[in-house]
Amino acid sequence: MDVKQCYEKMGGDYDDVMSRLRTDERIKKFLLKVAEDKSFDNLCENLKTRNIEEAFRAAHTLKGVGLNLSLTRLHKSASAMTEALRGKTEYSADFEPLFDKVKEDYELTVSCIREVE
Repeated sequence: MDVKQCYEKMGGDYDDVMSRLRTDERIKKFLLKVAEDKSFDNLCENLKTRNIEEAFRAAHTLKGVGLNLSLTRLHKSASAMTEALRGKTEYSADFEPLFDKVKEDYELTVSCIREVE
């Protein structure tokens, strides 16, 4: 799978990322870092342990990665999760469907990236 096909499959904006990074090689370089990043793992662990402040940081990082690399689907779900966690100090069941969406989008994104490797 090439980089453009990857973006189509994972719900990203290839033209937007191309306008900033300018080559498929550069885009691929940064995409591969997404698959290695521990932010999603941190989000999972901190929601599990009810550490909302750290869960917020992890979701916010995923949101930023999604925005910077035009991973539109992941950016949108991570953004919704970030806003739900913002300013909160206690766990809420309302986080669960938002987390499920982030997980789905993250897994799709990483799966597509691995096909590009």
